[in-house]
Amino acid sequence: MSFNLKSKADLYNELEQLNKIYQQKKSDSITLDLSRGKPGYDQVDLSNEMLDVLNSDSDFSTPEGFDCRNYGVLDGISSIKSLFADMLDVNPCNIFVGGNSSLNMMFDTVSHLVTHGISGCKPWFGQNVKFLCPVPGYDRHFSITEYFNIEMISVPMDDNGPDMDMVENLVENDELIKGIWCVPKYSNPSGITYSDEVVKRFANLKPKAKDFRIFWDNAYCLHDISDTPDTLLNIMTECEKTGNQDLPIIFCSTSKITFPGSGIAAMAASDNNINAFKNRYCYQTIGYDKLNQLRHIRFLKDIDTLKAHMKKHGRIIKPRFDVILDYFDREFKDINDITWTSPKGGYFIALKLPNGCAKRAVSLCSDAGLILTPAGATHPYGVDPDDSTLRIAPTFSSVDDISKASDLLCLCVKIAVLEKALDE
Repeated sequence: MSFNLKSKADLYNELEQLNKIYQQKKSDSITLDLSRGKPGYDQVDLSNEMLDVLNSDSDFSTPEGFDCRNYGVLDGISSIKSLFADMLDVNPCNIFVGGNSSLNMMFDTVSHLVTHGISGCKPWFGQNVKFLCPVPGYDRHFSITEYFNIEMISVPMDDNGPDMDMVENLVENDELIKGIWCVPKYSNPSGITYSDEVVKRFANLKPKAKDFRIFWDNAYCLHDISDTPDTLLNIMTECEKTGNQDLPIIFCSTSKITFPGSGIAAMAASDNNINAFKNRYCYQTIGYDKLNQLRHIRFLKDIDTLKAHMKKHGRIIKPRFDVILDYFDREFKDINDITWTSPKGGYFIALKLPNGCAKRAVSLCSDAGLILTPAGATHPYGVDPDDSTLRIAPTFSSVDDISKASDLLCLCVKIAVLEKALDE
């Protein structure tokens, strides 16, 4: 029942009943986890055959005759560059293949701009540089920015993407704003995909800072769980149309495609940007793990095989999302001011509570054995000014555990919301 339609006495009575149930569950000493966007065991099992692709009798050469056991090929073997190019719909010459982590490549990119600058502009070091951060957003993006002492400015998100009126106004009038973080498809944590209009407005930006860059973290470009998946307009193509080809730097990886921590990361960017970063990477490495690149291309083969592989992931993930969303539909449908997203892909659901309830809900869950991402992690500096957003990650646990976790989560949220309503 809707809390605001009950008397105060009824609310106290309901809270008392919920607390009794909570104490019973707390005594069960369970351990459940909805905190991080990790693939489940059944997902990583999908790639086990890749471990047998290379053995001591294998041919370790690329079609061009390069021996992947040796030094060389700074930007990646051509076949894996072509696969990433097909993933992102860009030219292979605009791909740079790195190590196992796209987060590492993002960190390195920010580091390069801090120490050496780009486009003939002076390094960011010593300037009061600012970054735009769509919220709710990805905590690890914010951590990178904070590490380099870059000021973060929150930009609200809606169902279409970041507030572009605010983005345009800030970017086009403040020379110290040097970048923006974006997860454009199945955003972390809301799961929304940027609309065509939002992508076009990004491509039409007229930044006051010549070294402004869009950090386009397309981590979930192939991670669909619906038969009618979202589509994302190609930012590179749109920026080329407007003469802004240097604006976007796109990142992706196979971390949630094959093995997290043992995948391959890549970036896509304009000729100018790629050349600038190559000039940095040549001092860091002679070449990344080409055996891993060869292993991946022989397992994934081509874009069609890769998409078929991702459909297997989707069939595993979807029931986990469905369990949580079914609980939310049933438990929260009549409670005012609780909303949630129903994404068609990605790894997260954003749960929006009444202001002032998120930390309390997380604390209740933690005390009863359910681990959630800390309240505030979806905002810069770990501070959600409304204390209202929770990031829910359904993928790692079994369907049975997710059902138990959803039941406990809904109970704790209702207790937190009731307590807040009674305080007011």
